[in-house]
Amino acid sequence: MMVIRNICPAGKKALMWFLISTLIFTTSFFSGSVLGFSSELWALTYWGPALYFCLLTFILRYCYTGFMYEVALRSAFLGATFSLGIFLTSFENGWRVFGLYTIILSFFHFSEFVSVALTNPRTLSVSSFILNHSVQYGVAAVASWIEWAVEFYFFPDMKTFFWLSYCGVVMCIAGEVFRKSAMFTAKTNFNHTVQFVKRPDHELVTHGVYSICRHPSYVGWFYWSIGTQITLLNPICVIIYAVASWFFFRERVYAEELTLITFFGPQYVDYQKRVGTGLPCIKGYTPDNTSQHLRDDHWSY
Repeated sequence: MMVIRNICPAGKKALMWFLISTLIFTTSFFSGSVLGFSSELWALTYWGPALYFCLLTFILRYCYTGFMYEVALRSAFLGATFSLGIFLTSFENGWRVFGLYTIILSFFHFSEFVSVALTNPRTLSVSSFILNHSVQYGVAAVASWIEWAVEFYFFPDMKTFFWLSYCGVVMCIAGEVFRKSAMFTAKTNFNHTVQFVKRPDHELVTHGVYSICRHPSYVGWFYWSIGTQITLLNPICVIIYAVASWFFFRERVYAEELTLITFFGPQYVDYQKRVGTGLPCIKGYTPDNTSQHLRDDHWSY
């Protein structure tokens, strides 16, 4: 309760509408299971949620404007998606793994916003949901949905290895916990974008999860992203996500550490010597490997 009281107004609105939306849509989706599948209840289960979301959107537009409306709308959408995931997990076929994935994906984006609201509210924006992370992120997500759909259609049994899917869920949970631990440890020193100008209050964080690895938020996201594809039982996208994520974080870590050395100098260099990046085969930026990186790595800035 203390945490909720300390959250900023936008964070409270996000939490409220996520929970309200989850309750409304979960009730709608499971109405047929509880009351029986008559033709009327079939319509309530499958068409009702769409009508409810239209009504909810109208209510939000009437109650809020500007930033608060954008926050409430996205939170309600993620709550509805979360509920859809819960409903899909009740199936005994490949829809179950897609439901698990939907729960994981919607909660990740919602929890990103709430975590920023709790730890660094001055940087809070609609982008804190990271729903519009990048074109590449969107393409990767759609590609995973297409692979799941194609394999589910042609090889339905391929999507019923639930024990393996649950391993992916565990991997995603571990990645989430590690990433959020980084955000709550760094607090105002955490930002979704690489900072190129040092703020007066910017400190080098080396305790907590940062004593385990230099980039715990990236480590968490790296394994979370791979875990989503194990959850979906997508063998092709598991490989593609692992390779693409590795190159992305290799580049991101290099750019960020170049900046951090500029900010903190010998203090950060000493930290590099004591603690690894946490990402496989990624050293980051160090003065002794810069020239080699520039010669061999066409991905560098």
